[in-house]
Order: sequence, then structure tokens, then C-alpha cells
Amino acid sequence: MHEGVHDEVDALVPAWETSMEPHVVAWLELSKRVSRVGGLLEQATRTSIAELGLTYAEFDVLAALRRAGEPYRLKPSELTRSLFLTSGGTSNVLQRLAAAGHIEREADAEDARSRWVRLTEEGLRVTEAALDASVRAHAEVLRDVPEDAVRQAADALREVLLVIGGRRFR
Repeated sequence: MHEGVHDEVDALVPAWETSMEPHVVAWLELSKRVSRVGGLLEQATRTSIAELGLTYAEFDVLAALRRAGEPYRLKPSELTRSLFLTSGGTSNVLQRLAAAGHIEREADAEDARSRWVRLTEEGLRVTEAALDASVRAHAEVLRDVPEDAVRQAADALREVLLVIGGRRFR
């Protein structure tokens, strides 16, 4: 713990220290802080994209399609894998996005059993607006955090994810 500097997770540490090894306490601190930072960023993003009529899951799908580059299309299975959704969850989100006119489903000329999910022109416009809103939300949440602290945290978390990121747990 940094002398004289405390966050809400530090309040939990003394109770953990009474019954856990120091490395376990560090694991719990990491977990709680990652969860808290992620939650704050997600909450701010949810609020900003709600103004565009999007849920967080819908934004995630639109952003994944945008990241794919032109022609902004992916297979539903690729979306499911990249966004860590269930196939049922992906299907529900895709239905809502199609009903809103943000995506189209089109046949795969090379595989009759498969379909593509593609951003419509309107979907691309909404996605760009949602990405801008997300950037503004991140800027609002992180505005007072020194840039070097953000960079160090991102780099440290990369090291953690390189070790644990490929694992799957039940």
C-alpha cells in the first residue's frame, strides 16, 4: 500500500491480510481494482451510448463490425467469439440491431449454410457516433489520471493477460 494514499479497495485489505498470504491479497487487490475501473468505464460508456438508443452489447457488436474494416462484416460465430457472448446472446443482439436498421444479414456466396452480418450505412453512422461517445466517456472518467499511469497500467495488464488470457474457465 502506498503511504497516505488509499482507494476503496485498500479498505478491504486489512481483513484479507488476517487470513490470507500476501500474494493472495495482491491477487484480490488486482481483481477488485480491474473490476472497479472496468465498471466505471462501462457505466460512463453505457450512459453516453444510451443517448443513441444503444445498449452496451449492441455497441460492442457495432464496434466489432467497424473494427473488421470495409466492408464492415463478420460471421455471427466470429462476433460470438470476439465479444465473449453466447450464441443466443449474439442472436438476440443481432435481431435488435437488424430491426433498428443498423445491420443487414446477407448470404455467404461461398457457403450456403452461413451468413454475413454487415453494417448498413445508417449502422456505420451510428457506430461512429457511438465510438465518439465512448471516447468522450473514457476521457471524462480518466481525465485526471496521469498519462504515464494509464500507460503503465495498460502495459502491466497486458503482461497479466498474456499469461491468463487464453484460459477458459467453467
